[in-house]
Amino acid sequence: MAKDEEVLVVSAKLLDQIGFFSGFQPNVDRYLPALLDRANQSFRPRSLVEDDPSYKQLIPYVILEYSDAHTTKIFQYTRGKGQGEARLHALRSIGIGGHISVDDTEGDDWYNTGMQRELAEEVKIDCGGQQKIVGLIYDDTSEVGRVHLGVVHIMQLHSCKVSSAEIDLEFAGFKPIEEIREELNRYETWSQLCIKHLYS
Repeated sequence: MAKDEEVLVVSAKLLDQIGFFSGFQPNVDRYLPALLDRANQSFRPRSLVEDDPSYKQLIPYVILEYSDAHTTKIFQYTRGKGQGEARLHALRSIGIGGHISVDDTEGDDWYNTGMQRELAEEVKIDCGGQQKIVGLIYDDTSEVGRVHLGVVHIMQLHSCKVSSAEIDLEFAGFKPIEEIREELNRYETWSQLCIKHLYS
């Protein structure tokens, strides 16, 4: 029997204490100190928290962006069947990331270690860039949304030298944001929220 992965969570009560929100929340300074405080975090079996909205699985959600003189392009892909969250299969996404695992706790910065691991597992980035946290996402309108809390990063790259490192990131590549907006209904909810709030 496969080992049950233990993933990083915060309690729903913590989110209520800071200030409940639904959708996209740009005020990261209000939320991040408490969410990234180890005293407020724990690792729990993924099989238990996948259906338990009293805990929120903390998920880095990294948008890869490249801008030139003409347009802004975003890395996007279709989630294949091998991707971890079955409820999102066949949807398009602009976010790279996943769960922070108990295996990411060897260093001092669990969250960043897990984010970097997820990036390395899913994409190959052959150029430099800078990243910043620009918002949070919580979607209480769906089963998958109610048990996850997304931390949205934008990584501004110096070129479009990015390729998929995972077979289940299908039809991957950069697209102008104008084209992505035209196909908004093909994207998962988190991506739709990011597109509407960051690229309107």
